[in-house]
Parts: sequence; C-alpha cells; structure tokens
Amino acid sequence: MRRSIIACGLLLALAGIPSALAATASGVGLSPAAEVGPTGASGTSNDDAQRIAYWNDKAHRAQVVTARWLTAVHGRPPRPFTHTSDTSSPAAAQELARKWHRRAVATARLAKNPPHLDAWNCIHSYEGSWSDPDAPYWGGLQMDMNFQSAYGPWLLKHKGTANRWTPLQQIWAGVRAWRVRGFSPWSTTAHACGVY
Repeated sequence: MRRSIIACGLLLALAGIPSALAATASGVGLSPAAEVGPTGASGTSNDDAQRIAYWNDKAHRAQVVTARWLTAVHGRPPRPFTHTSDTSSPAAAQELARKWHRRAVATARLAKNPPHLDAWNCIHSYEGSWSDPDAPYWGGLQMDMNFQSAYGPWLLKHKGTANRWTPLQQIWAGVRAWRVRGFSPWSTTAHACGVY
C-alpha cells in the first residue's frame, strides 16, 4: 500500500512538470511555443528585434548628446553619424550603445573643460553678462560682429548674436580665436587677469 501511494505521488509529480515549465516560461514573458525560435535558437526574432530597438534608441540618444557637445566645441554641428539600425544582433546593438555612451561622456568632459577656463571666466567678469544684448559688442566676452562671423559663423546664422549662445559656446568661440590670436582681442581684461 505504501509503495503504491509513493508510486502514485511520483506519477502525479512527473505529470505536473510540463505544466510547471509552462507556468515558469509564461512568468518570464515566454510562451511555451516561443521557447525555441524558428531557427532553433533560444528566444524569438521578435524578442531580438525589441532588444535591438531598445539599444539602438540608447545609442541614438547618446549620439544626440555627443552632437550637442561637439556643436559647443566646434561652433557647428558635426556631420551626421551612421545610423544605428544596421546592428544585426542584440549584443552588437548593446555594444554600439555602450560605445556611444562612452563618446558622449568623453565629449561632455571635453566641452565643459575648454583650455584656460579660469582665464575665460575672469575675462568675462570684466567684460559683461553672458546675455548682454547691447551692440556693438555682445555676450560675456563682448564679441563684435566680425569676431562672431569669424569664430562662430554657424552659431551667428542659426542662433543670432553671441548673447543668445550658451556661455560654453561663447567660451569656445573665444578658444578658437585664442588659438589664432592669443588673448589680444581682450588685451586689457586679459592683462588684468594675468594671462596677457
């Protein structure tokens, strides 16, 4: 009698395994039919497509951030980046997203730390408000129209005079001028700041 009860219990337990597996699979978002994809691989092409779309979206967002910081540094947007939709697997899409995230972080670090940042802030403290709209000199570094045309033509065309640029965009325009002319456009205030 005892053996038959154990045997019946064992049969019932074995009979319940497929339904338990089905319940476990549905608990993680898989149906029993979706456990093996059309090619015999784990997961379905729909799951892969969703993962690829998720990572491609992350890569695209990082590209937008990278482009925004590069625009501040160079005074114009970069050339368009390659499309992220060319990735063929979730792992490749994830790696692409990680690569663009690293680029975005590095570009932000570069943009926020222009050469001689302390000197630019000192010069600005003597020159004027970052949003100074009064002609013939605009912004925190008091740039005239010729200066803006030479060192920020894209910004001038698309955003208007320097008072409409961000402080970093104004500083990077100053950096582009400094690389050619040194601090001579701000000779008096740069001298007061000890850099000219």
